[in-house]
Amino acid sequence: MIHFQRQFDPRATKLLIFDLDGTLVDSRLDLIHSVNAMLSRFNRPELPGDVIASYVGDGAPVLVRRALGDPKNDAHVKEALDYFLAYYRVHKLDYTHVYEGIREMLAVAAHTNGIRRQMAVLSNKPVVPSRAIVEALGLADFFVHVYGGNSFPTKKPDPHGVHTILRDTKARPEETLMVGDSSVDVITGRNAGLWTCGVTYGFAPHTLNIAPPDVVVDSPGELAELFK
Repeated sequence: MIHFQRQFDPRATKLLIFDLDGTLVDSRLDLIHSVNAMLSRFNRPELPGDVIASYVGDGAPVLVRRALGDPKNDAHVKEALDYFLAYYRVHKLDYTHVYEGIREMLAVAAHTNGIRRQMAVLSNKPVVPSRAIVEALGLADFFVHVYGGNSFPTKKPDPHGVHTILRDTKARPEETLMVGDSSVDVITGRNAGLWTCGVTYGFAPHTLNIAPPDVVVDSPGELAELFK
């Protein structure tokens, strides 16, 4: 069921900015396997998948640091991060797939009832794997931009990336919707003055209680209904 926390007209939106992991694609298993491969490499016990999934959302450096238990040795964290990124680069598409209904939702969102919208991806995952995943899974044609966590000096929830997308697309904040599965995405949208939509089928729906979005949907199908 679609839950509106604050009334707005989704049909008036002209730009949609999507998170990637847990919003458009289910990359859970590849991230879990890559983190546990890194932990094994450094003789650390593996972590449960749900724990690792709860660490996703703030970028690879934070993910690795959390998985290691926030050690004080920055050199060790960097070594572990380099190993994680190298492993994930090879295995990022082993199990990652598009959530059912996402392609149909994007087609509806792009052009419905005579309304054309631009769409972009803003992830905290590094930009190279982000773009590789979008392209490999056949989503690239939907988006005018795909940006990652190292595309800008700061990551979400800092609004720098959103401001860049707004400038590039000539869209206004009040006609833009940020869509994501966590409080990081909602706070990013708020920081940029956007409307926000939270999806509960992703990695961190519990965090949406921390920063309630303007609207909450439980499936890609419900997300498509917003734009009809």
